Amino acid sequence: MLSMRSLAGQVFLLQLAVVVLLVIAALIALVVQVRRDSMTDARHRTLAAAQAFANSPGMLAALDSSHPTAVLQPRAEAARKAAGVDALIVYRVDGITLTHSDRRQIGKHIIGPYAEAASGKAFTRTFQGSLGLSVVSAVPVKDRDGTVVAVVAAPVTVGTVQEGVDRQLPLLFAGATGALAVAAAGSGLVSRRLRRQTHDLGPAEMTRMYEHHDAVLHAVREGVLIVGGDGRLLLANDEARRLLDLPQDAERRQVTALGLGTDLAGLLASDRPATDEVHLAGDRLLAVNKRPTAPRGASGSAVTLRDTTELRALSGRAELARERLKLLYDAGVRIGTTLDVTRTSEELAEVAVPPFADVATVELPDPVLHGEEPSGTSTAMRRTAAVGLEPDHPLYPVGELIRFAEAHPFTTGVASGRAVLVGELSDDEGWRSQDPQRARRVLDYGIRSLVVVPLRARGMLLGTAHFWRAASSPPFDEEDVFFAEELAARAAVCIDNARRYTREHSTAVALQRSLLPRGLPEQSALEVAYRYLPARAGVGGDWFDVIPLSSARVALVVGDVVGHGLHAAATMGRLRTAVHNFSVLDMPPDELLGRMDELVAQIDAEEADSGEEPGITGATCQYAIYDPTSGHVAVATAGHPALAVVRPDGSVDFPPVPVSPPLGLGTGLPYESAELTVPEGSRLVLFTDGLIEGRDLDAGLEDLRRALAGPDRDPEATCATVIEAMVPVQSRDDIALLVARTHRLDSSRIAEWDVASDPAAVAPVRAECVRQLTEWGLEQIALTAELILSELITNAIRYGTEPITVRLLRDRTLIYEVSDGSSTSPRLRLAKVTDEGGRGLFLVAQFTERWGTRYTPTGKVIWAEQSLHNGAGPSAEGIGDLLLGEVDDTMW
Repeated sequence: MLSMRSLAGQVFLLQLAVVVLLVIAALIALVVQVRRDSMTDARHRTLAAAQAFANSPGMLAALDSSHPTAVLQPRAEAARKAAGVDALIVYRVDGITLTHSDRRQIGKHIIGPYAEAASGKAFTRTFQGSLGLSVVSAVPVKDRDGTVVAVVAAPVTVGTVQEGVDRQLPLLFAGATGALAVAAAGSGLVSRRLRRQTHDLGPAEMTRMYEHHDAVLHAVREGVLIVGGDGRLLLANDEARRLLDLPQDAERRQVTALGLGTDLAGLLASDRPATDEVHLAGDRLLAVNKRPTAPRGASGSAVTLRDTTELRALSGRAELARERLKLLYDAGVRIGTTLDVTRTSEELAEVAVPPFADVATVELPDPVLHGEEPSGTSTAMRRTAAVGLEPDHPLYPVGELIRFAEAHPFTTGVASGRAVLVGELSDDEGWRSQDPQRARRVLDYGIRSLVVVPLRARGMLLGTAHFWRAASSPPFDEEDVFFAEELAARAAVCIDNARRYTREHSTAVALQRSLLPRGLPEQSALEVAYRYLPARAGVGGDWFDVIPLSSARVALVVGDVVGHGLHAAATMGRLRTAVHNFSVLDMPPDELLGRMDELVAQIDAEEADSGEEPGITGATCQYAIYDPTSGHVAVATAGHPALAVVRPDGSVDFPPVPVSPPLGLGTGLPYESAELTVPEGSRLVLFTDGLIEGRDLDAGLEDLRRALAGPDRDPEATCATVIEAMVPVQSRDDIALLVARTHRLDSSRIAEWDVASDPAAVAPVRAECVRQLTEWGLEQIALTAELILSELITNAIRYGTEPITVRLLRDRTLIYEVSDGSSTSPRLRLAKVTDEGGRGLFLVAQFTERWGTRYTPTGKVIWAEQSLHNGAGPSAEGIGDLLLGEVDDTMW
């Protein structure tokens, strides 16, 4: 390493010399700096000590005493030790020493530069005193009238200062030695690495070797490549750049990213040796030799390339066959990746362009596009795909219906079932007769040759494929026709599969759409908007519903049946119907889900016994009831994501709702519900798990929170915002989203009375109700209202228990509610002619649109709804006639 002959040794010695000089210079600078700092500290310390002692309390009194030395000497010694100075000397103005660290100097007359201090000005100087060469600060002691009565001097000898400097020198030298050792070690490592990389060569040898290397590398007529072990190109000579058409910045790039052929790039990137292997590079055939560079060099390989283009004529046909086989293989992989007819047609055109044709178009009849079987041999085809055309092309555009003429090659191909070759379009009268003006523009565009291939599968004509070549490419020949037929045959099978899938998918979607709500019911409690997005892969089992309940309440439902296809859609319809039926019974959410759980378990058992259909492998549901009279929401969940509540101020939260198991698991556990009250104008957001698909649950809910938060939006705008922010482009699951903005029923539209359990209380309450109807402008139905209320209140008093309450709600209808503390429920029955009473509920059923019973935690509510838009109520004579007719009655 210390050899001056090698480049590494020269670099090491140079670095070592530079480091030594830098360390010496730094050490000298540090020593000088330490000495300067020590002297400065001595000046500051002596001045501070002299000033502190001169201005200390009792100084003037001690000077005026009869023995000032006896008083001041102990103080001076104590202050000297505390300040770290060599002495604290007090002189009288006449130069007589009062205190001194050397007691022999006390009482002597001192001669020194103290005149300045005696004149009242403090100073700091270095001079030769009784203690030797010292740094001395002198401070005057002034009487109360400002007269200088003494001088205090604080000296520190230079020897003392030098002792402090000397104590730091070993540390400085140790640091310098350590720095020198680290720097020398670093220089040694660098030089060692340089020696290894230069192979211990000297500068002259390296220069000569580079000159020889450069001359040989660029003078030979063979391409030379050096490829690293990581597949990067390290070196390429001029001939290799010419043969491979390499870019200027090819070095240090991966050989697979240099635009080479797949086979050649794979060989160069691998560690496989090769001997005279022939590879195609552009329009050249290259003989490639490859050997590893190890162990003589780093991991990698050396490659030589020789141009053997003269072999092209012999290998041309074999290469063409290989390309055609590869193209057919690519067609099998790339065509039919989706079960979409249009996309499959586009894939056929994309495979053919540019390896086989300059332009490719596909035409299909409309029935095939819709998933139906084509009828007959119609010549009307719709252009479905076109690849290789510029925006200003003259061919029929995609989407246009083309009716081919009798003389067109299309007609000939359809009739024969074989491909039709048109070598020169300008010479084919049949093709030109289709549209002479367009044909002229096509020829002017540069298209010269055409192959028309029928697309047939299972004996049906599904369409045709047109392959076109421009004047810059050779015209099609018979070999091209055979290849076009093989390519079209493979594509036709994929198109037929997509067509049949489209038919089945359309059938499933139609079934699913028929099972989902066709529209939203009329009600005034909620302003509702919804979105349903089917899965890309097929219909699923997501569903939603809005169900008006009694007393202006509304139920919101979302559910999800696991799986896709007809079975999931049919199961969804069964569950939706069941929820409707259970909702009519006015069940609370937790009880309704319990009934649904029993139903799903029963369906699973029936299908398991039949062995024909799989059971319901999983179904979730969320059921919420909103009461507009109080803003109260009751919600229960069976394995479903929690609902979101958007407050009027734009804040979003997910209220904690007990999550019960999905439906049909047979756990035997009761379902739980949660209750909350929301302010008017809040938005209730119910959704299925497809909305947060592909995310962690917490992350998905946080994304939904951000999409819902912000300024107040109506439900329709909220749905649009959420779908845009949350739904991926290719959703694997269907999505149901339900957004409902709450409205409150104004207190002026609600009237309520408590009723005593006494028949005499019926008349006063009835009169109050009539007065309330008059205030509401409903005098025309007062007679009917009296009759309905009389029967409901009388029956509650007779058969129910306290407390009894009457409530009227004016909404889209007039709603009567009579509640009591019993759990007995009325029912209609056929009354006998001889029965004296019991025809009241029959009248209630006749004069109202609907009536029913709703159970509460404390009893029940009998309710009835009367339309406000059917004109005046019946007269007394009409009621009598009704009572004399057929009688269905109630029994409690």
